[in-house]
Amino acid sequence: MINKFKYCVLILFAISITSCSEEFLDRTPTDAISAADALSSQENMQLVLNGIHRGLYSQSQTVFPGGNSARANNHYWVPMGDNLTGDLIHSANANNLSWRSVMQWNEHTDQTSLTTELLWYHRYNIILHANLLINGITEGDFSETEQLNSILGQAYTYRAYAYLSLVQHYAKGYLIGDPTSDPGVPLLFSSESPFTSEPRSTVQEIYDQIGSDLESAISAFENGAERTGGGAEAKSQLNIDVAYGLKARWALSKGDWATAAEAAQIAREGYALLGEDDWKSGFNTNNLSEVIWGSHVIQAETTFFRSYFYLASNTFNGSQIRNNPKIADRRMVDAIPETDYRKDVFLPDAPNSNTSAANGNGGWENNTNPLYQTEEEFDAAIAEIKSTYGLVSGHNTHPYMHFKLKNANPGSIDPDDVIYMRASEMYLIEAEAKLMMDDLEGAKEALRPLAEARDSAWDADEFNTEEEFFEHIKFQWRLEMWGEGFGYTNHIRWDEGIDHAANGGSGASEVLYQEAFQIDKPSMNDDWIFQIPLAEINANPNLSSSDQN
Repeated sequence: MINKFKYCVLILFAISITSCSEEFLDRTPTDAISAADALSSQENMQLVLNGIHRGLYSQSQTVFPGGNSARANNHYWVPMGDNLTGDLIHSANANNLSWRSVMQWNEHTDQTSLTTELLWYHRYNIILHANLLINGITEGDFSETEQLNSILGQAYTYRAYAYLSLVQHYAKGYLIGDPTSDPGVPLLFSSESPFTSEPRSTVQEIYDQIGSDLESAISAFENGAERTGGGAEAKSQLNIDVAYGLKARWALSKGDWATAAEAAQIAREGYALLGEDDWKSGFNTNNLSEVIWGSHVIQAETTFFRSYFYLASNTFNGSQIRNNPKIADRRMVDAIPETDYRKDVFLPDAPNSNTSAANGNGGWENNTNPLYQTEEEFDAAIAEIKSTYGLVSGHNTHPYMHFKLKNANPGSIDPDDVIYMRASEMYLIEAEAKLMMDDLEGAKEALRPLAEARDSAWDADEFNTEEEFFEHIKFQWRLEMWGEGFGYTNHIRWDEGIDHAANGGSGASEVLYQEAFQIDKPSMNDDWIFQIPLAEINANPNLSSSDQN
């Protein structure tokens, strides 16, 4: 797969490989254990799982080759899914972290960028550690216990999660290409050096492996222990519900509609939909009732720009946010019914206080909103927003800014949990899957609990055709899951391009977004596929420049 040098570096986060040079061993963190010791007890196996989990959000700059603290892990990859498609819009030039290059589509289309490199190595790091546990347990002489089955189930689930992420980013979409011949990513099953380099498997082979891993995970979980502990920390542990949730995502992305609907129903069982107060509370903790899985971010992870909320929330006290409040597509916000309480977290009439705003309309002198007839009214509205949402004096405001994702301690740089899977997603998956099976009434009933919970006036009878209801399902996806990273994979599945200018415009600046202002749909534009890192092509003898996307 990737060469031995890179694996030695990658594995340092949770375990150290004894074949690595002393130079690398000297950099091993104090919580690392050897590969042999990792399999010596169930307690040590759990440490490996803990290492994988922390790797989803950790601040370490040494885990990956060329490691970069700003975009090594999921705090970066999650919002990137919505940034690439223009669902989470930048109001001004991105400060730090290369977000301007990302949203202009100049990062994932560059084989030498950190974005392409670090996403690739992060997912294969997960796979490597999962392989260690899977191979060690299935080939070892261990007595079966509930804890051991739980560890094995989590390892299979992590591997499936990593491969699904890789094939969705570095290969053509399953439904818009030919999965039997389209190149996917290399399949890696080794957990010990020397590591075998592999060519790209087909998209179909990767999807088949994901399906197999999820079935193995579910089987192990059925005989495994329950999550330990409680609260936000417990939901950072994978369990059978997460495996079914990933199965629903996997099946939906490949058009296995019946499986997607069934798995989604199972995954969400026992996770009550949020009420209005909790929905508006900020999505900053796994403790929310409908959270199935998320990263519980510990207090040690408090560095300034390595937070999901630093990138996506408007209440974080960082220069990226203060100077560049994030906004929503105004077409989506304007379409939200007044009876839908989700409309309350978007502020279409917020004054534009940013004189550096990309649209050139910042400051009182450029005000175009008739609500504000005087500078005093303009300034008073800014002050009220800052007071209401806990912004510090340096925060800018901007029309269509959001307060869906709010820090538990607004105006601070405190870390908060990152949510990866909610029950709402499962309702959306079931509804879309049933509609794709030409079951309009079944799709309406699947969506009804979610839609009625959010909008007191929602009426399924307003939608008379499958085409109308499909557009409504897409709207519900964009609104309910806004800012949670689903834009990229949804666009690929729906074969939907990007058009910031249509219907009066999204609110994105053409000058700022440049080529990404309008993007052809994925079936017509291979730029939707991430470039394989050049470092990987150079290191892997089974890959060449002709294998590049």
